[in-house]
Amino acid sequence: MKASELRDLSIEELEVKENELVESLFNLRFQHATGQLDNTAQLGKTRKDIARVQTILIEKRRAQ
Repeated sequence: MKASELRDLSIEELEVKENELVESLFNLRFQHATGQLDNTAQLGKTRKDIARVQTILIEKRRAQ
């Protein structure tokens, strides 16, 4: 997900998105541990998406 798309979301929507991504990362790690994950690059992509969301959340909270 692009940062410009995330900046259009409200703080509440970003918090929901962060929770979804954290849950998704947990599921990906579980699949990786059990050998069911085909695309391991998805782990890194999800971690980076979480970091993007957290960064934009911090920016928006400081702006208020």
